[in-house]
Parts: sequence; structure tokens; C-alpha cells
Amino acid sequence: MARALRVAVQMDPIAGINIDADSTFALMLEAQARGHQLWHYHVRDLAFIGGRLLAQGEPVTVERKHGAHYAFGPREEIDLATMDVVLMRQDPPFDMAYITATHLLEHIHPKTLVVNDPASVRNAPEKLFVLQFPELMPETLVTSSRAQILAFREKHQDIIVKPLFGNGGAGVFHIKPGDSNLNSLIEMFTERSREPLMVQRYVPEVRLGDKRIILVDGVPMGAINRVPAAGEARSNMHVGGRPEKTTLTAREQEICARIGPALRERGMIFVGIDVIGDYLTEINVTSPTGLQEIARFDGVHLERAIWDAIEAKR
Repeated sequence: MARALRVAVQMDPIAGINIDADSTFALMLEAQARGHQLWHYHVRDLAFIGGRLLAQGEPVTVERKHGAHYAFGPREEIDLATMDVVLMRQDPPFDMAYITATHLLEHIHPKTLVVNDPASVRNAPEKLFVLQFPELMPETLVTSSRAQILAFREKHQDIIVKPLFGNGGAGVFHIKPGDSNLNSLIEMFTERSREPLMVQRYVPEVRLGDKRIILVDGVPMGAINRVPAAGEARSNMHVGGRPEKTTLTAREQEICARIGPALRERGMIFVGIDVIGDYLTEINVTSPTGLQEIARFDGVHLERAIWDAIEAKR
């Protein structure tokens, strides 16, 4: 049996999570079942003082009980260098606050194992890391140029436009042939942000689902298919996507075999990739989800495999 670990969880407020869907909660339950001690803190409570990375947080216990799913001990100052593991599980947006947290966590990693590796997370945002595998993707453009976006639309007609650093399907638009809103959409994005946009050829197989595949230390372990609601281009469960049981196709196995070594080399233990039809669209490394949905459909608890991988590195 592995030794008991001291585990700090950097996450969004635990009071507001959905315990029937939240992957961080599943990871915490499994850690607790293995005898590991848990602490909880928010990213805003990090501080670097005198060469030490500290966080104001609480020891925590968790229970699958609606309305009483957590209990805090007394608030305390946590020296994160005394932890065995830090789970970096706050949701994007992948903004300067997120990037700053990765820089701070580098001061303790790898002596304290940060999951996923903070430097790799910073260097591999979901919609940019995937560009390293262009042969696996639909035709894609990343640009701030209106002219280039319009030319891409002229070539492909049916396109998806999305921000580079969002999450949960926020800001994703399907621009169909004949849709006259593209210019206004570009104006809206450029007025609000200096970041380029990602534009992709629309893959009509999304109507059959957007598959979320979980890889643990580079190995595919499970998947869930997410089918968009009627009249919706996005399949994210945040916006009404319907989860359903699935298995991996030969093409999806090929995609996983192609990217798995790169994930392992970068210390990315828990990753969720998105595949539509035959195409890889995103590699989610910041705060992947899907564990509880896979458990419900397949009876496979991937949080166990994740903790096996973490314990093997401790």
C-alpha cells in the first residue's frame, strides 16, 4: 500500500461545485479513500514570501452528500513545499492570473509534485498545444487578421470561430454559409481582446458527438461522447450537451498513440482530449473533466488510475 500523502488542492470554491459531475471532487474522494490528507485553497490565496510559497487554506474532508459534501478544519497557513502533491484544478480562463499561478508553483515542483506540471500547462494551452499535431486537426487558422479570416471563410464556407483561452464552450460560434454576422463577430472579439482568434473548418460529424477521451500519463483510459442539444453547435455539458456511452475507434486510438508520448514527456498526468469525427480539436491540460460521466456509463473510476500514476511518482 502506498504511503499516506499530504495533498493540497488548488481549486475554485468547493461550496459551489456539483458533486455529481465535478472531477476534482472525484479525485478528492479517491485520495481520501486511500488515506491521503487533503487541504483546500483558492489560487488568490497564494503568496510568495521569503523564498517560500504559502497559501491560506484549510484541511478538508469530503463526502458524497448533497448539501454537506465538505468539512473544513481551522484555517491555516500552508507551506506548499511541505506537501507531497498539489492538484492544480482551478478552471480557466487561461489569463495572466492563471499564468502567474503556474510560475509560482514552479518554485515547489517537482519536489512537491504539481499535477499537471505547471510549466507544461503554461506552455500548452488547450487550443495552442494542439497545433503541434496539424495532421490530426481539421483545417485551422489562428490570426487577428480580418482579411485572413474572411479568406478562410470564403474557402471553407462553414466555419467555427472561438477565442483561444476560454473554456466550457464560451464564445464559440458556428458561422454557416450565408451567415452575415462574421464581420460583426470579428469586431466584437477585437474590441474586447488583443488575442488572435481560432477559426476552424466546421466538422459536421459534431452532430453525432464530440468525444472527450481521458488519458492518464499518456495512455487512453476512457471516453464519453457529448452530443449537442438541438439547435446548438457546442457539445459541452455546460451548455446542454448530452453525455452518452462510447468506445474508441481505430482513428481515435491512432490519435492517442500519436500524442501520448508528448503528454508523458511534459508531466501531464491527467489530460482530456476532444475528438470530432476523425479530427483532434483540443488538448485539455488545465482542469480536465469527464471522470464522473465515464464512471456512470462504464463503471470505470479513472480517478483510481490517476492516483496510481501520482503515487508511482512519489
